[in-house]
Amino acid sequence: MSSTSPSPLPAAAVAPAGPSAVGRPAGPSSLAELEDLLTTPSPALVADMAARSGDLVVLGAGGKMGPSLTVLARRALDAAGRTGDAVHAVSRWSDPAQADHLRDAGVNVVTADLMTGDPAVLAGLPDGADVVYMVGAKFGTSSAPSLAWAANAALVSDVARRYADSTIAAFSTGNVYPLVPVSSGGCSENDPTGPVGEYAMSCLGRERLFQHAALTRGTKVANIRLNYAVDLRYGVLCDVAAPLLAGEPVDLTTSHVNVVWQGYANEVALRALGHASSPAFTINLTGPETASVRRLAGLLGAGLGREVSFTGTEAGTALLNDASLCHELFGYPDVSLRTLVDWQAQWLAAGLPTSGKATKFTVRDGKF
Repeated sequence: MSSTSPSPLPAAAVAPAGPSAVGRPAGPSSLAELEDLLTTPSPALVADMAARSGDLVVLGAGGKMGPSLTVLARRALDAAGRTGDAVHAVSRWSDPAQADHLRDAGVNVVTADLMTGDPAVLAGLPDGADVVYMVGAKFGTSSAPSLAWAANAALVSDVARRYADSTIAAFSTGNVYPLVPVSSGGCSENDPTGPVGEYAMSCLGRERLFQHAALTRGTKVANIRLNYAVDLRYGVLCDVAAPLLAGEPVDLTTSHVNVVWQGYANEVALRALGHASSPAFTINLTGPETASVRRLAGLLGAGLGREVSFTGTEAGTALLNDASLCHELFGYPDVSLRTLVDWQAQWLAAGLPTSGKATKFTVRDGKF
């Protein structure tokens, strides 16, 4: 994982914790603390994992969310008494240190490039009663749309055939929905899809192919439409803070967003295995708020001791999801939006590492 480290702000520039911080948990002050927060399973996750059996295979485990998800899964299985069931993390592993970290956590690291098109690669992967599918391509796909379709859709046909007898939780995206009025509360799972751009269209193709596998082979599938996980090293909050740190205005054109703590998002992905079905089960995954970018910038600016200015005209539409079903099934996120904002400001003020990988949540034409 590439990383950059912002320079720590002078102590005088960091706003002291005021009354608004009372009762909110202190944020992580190191990478080790962040990783521990992201990978400590809740009692509910442990209980759900105790009800399942067999190995877990995570395909595409080397991305932004995969490493913490696999360690979380390993810790949950251990806590559930399933020490004999393996967690297999499959990726190309361009960062050897990342793979070593997972091995140290008890995860079986498997090096494989699923995009080679070689049937022997898929055939050689470990079997698994459960599969979490995290493979995908987003950035750069506007200039290489064939890559979007190859990675996000075509590959699924082969994977679904390879793991036809497994239960599959597949990451999708809220981009499969159209932009909707910011006052709408977001799209629910029953609303029609309307992907904008080839990335979003190819992600809907991924869903459709998993749905087809569920209908034709009886594979149990859960498609998870995620909108913007926050890991303090990256995420929408980090993106909103970036211009503040650079002394630049925050663009308000995309005026509202959904975000959710990554630890919760990973838990939901694992717990969704228990809801996978044929026909396929679909669920939106994000936080409960339609969050104002203007408000987020103000809070982050106060936490960072930075002046806040704005550019752009606030659009009346945005990419927004209604995750009511998710919250009904799995509870509300254990880290609130206001706490996430505090944590993000503290993280950046301390000069702790960031990934340098922007979410590009402001993109409105689907060209990533």
